[in-house]
Amino acid sequence: MKRGKRYQEALKLVDTNKEYEAKEALDVIEKFPKAKFDETVELHVKLGVDSKHADQQVRGTVVLPHGTGKTLKVLVFAKGPKADEAQKAGADFVGAEELIPKIEKENWFDYDVIVATPDMMGVVGRLGKVLGPKGLMPNPKSGTVTMDVTKAINEIKSGKVEYRLDKTNIIHLGFGKVSFGTEKLLANYNTVIDAIIKAKPAAAKGQYIKSVAISTTMGPGLYINQK
Repeated sequence: MKRGKRYQEALKLVDTNKEYEAKEALDVIEKFPKAKFDETVELHVKLGVDSKHADQQVRGTVVLPHGTGKTLKVLVFAKGPKADEAQKAGADFVGAEELIPKIEKENWFDYDVIVATPDMMGVVGRLGKVLGPKGLMPNPKSGTVTMDVTKAINEIKSGKVEYRLDKTNIIHLGFGKVSFGTEKLLANYNTVIDAIIKAKPAAAKGQYIKSVAISTTMGPGLYINQK
């Protein structure tokens, strides 16, 4: 795959045979030639677990101290007083059964996260085939199936991110923007890594964190010495 001039310039700043300290790697990223947009800084963590086994799943959420740099739109499935509460808490969209055809037939996906009260999961479940593949299905483990809709909305709006293993046992997530600078990115990075370490399953044997790399949306990756 041919890479652009800016990628090649960035690559010259990276020692591909080296494992960097996190702060050092973020300092290098700050020196990368800038893109026309504010790139996301991404984290890629390979774990020594097998995601095929239920007792070796690694999944959870964490609120980043400096947010993600992106304002997420929240859709809440709720009725009555809980719907009113969601509106007051700043949900972008609130509704119930009437949203099903809009999502199914009109392909309406103008939101980033869905929160649902437990009594609405029967309704939301009907959208499983549509929402599941997009990673939008509410889940108690990620705090998006809850009666405390105010807390859920506040956390999402203030920078809550979900981490979860993919089929190759790697966690990928964005933890800020290049414009944040090293100190804020480092605080976000440490928060995520600490959460992943604490989420180590009891069934995981041997080395838990196999490798850690960070990259920008359009830039090369740097390996981190994370012991």
